[in-house]
Amino acid sequence: MALEVTDATFDEVVLKSDKPVMVDFWAAWCGPCRMVGPIMEQLHSEYEGKAIIAKVDVDAHQQFAAKYGVRNIPTVLVFKNGEVVEKQVGVAPKSVYEQKINAHL
Repeated sequence: MALEVTDATFDEVVLKSDKPVMVDFWAAWCGPCRMVGPIMEQLHSEYEGKAIIAKVDVDAHQQFAAKYGVRNIPTVLVFKNGEVVEKQVGVAPKSVYEQKINAHL
């Protein structure tokens, strides 16, 4: 399962990571988010050891969603060295997410 990140763990898990981190900002009530979820689960398995695939529930943890201007969900951000290097708003095919993470490996 993709790593659940909270406001309390975001800094340590995402911003201080030495690997690229793909973060899916989602909510349980969001239909399109349920389409992205299984893709994130697959990527979590496929990129284990190379990148971190994480999820932030924006209903429970709003601090970093607000900080990074997440207005629509799902929004997927890729972080490298603590900076946002890629962004995908809305549902996209798995290949789009792979391309975004591969660009930073």
